Amino acid sequence: HEREHDREVSELMAKHDGAMETLRAELNKEQQRLLDELQQHMAATHKAELEQAQLQSQTLHVLELEALRLSLNNMHTSQLELTQSNLRKEKETALVELREMLNDKRAQEVAILQSRHQLEWEKSKEQSLKEIEDL
Repeated sequence: HEREHDREVSELMAKHDGAMETLRAELNKEQQRLLDELQQHMAATHKAELEQAQLQSQTLHVLELEALRLSLNNMHTSQLELTQSNLRKEKETALVELREMLNDKRAQEVAILQSRHQLEWEKSKEQSLKEIEDL
């Protein structure tokens, strides 16, 4: 009876050991499957975060470039306005100088014409006086 009991205990122990081995194997498989899933999930999450970071970096870069473009455009516009203002002042100065020069030349021509007129008038007067004397 005791041997039978020992045999039954041995069989139960063997079954128990087999069941434990099976459970350990299943547990290891499940653990490996969960680890694989976790790694895949972490890889996917990492990839998504990396893509998001790259997208944010690109967006920031685009915004920085746009800000630089606008700044350069504003500087260019300011430079053009300053150049136009300087050209306008130079043109006005040149026109004033030209007007003064033309006025001086006109005054000289008027003086020359008055001189000629005076000479011709005196010449005519002398000629008239001479003609009157001759008569």
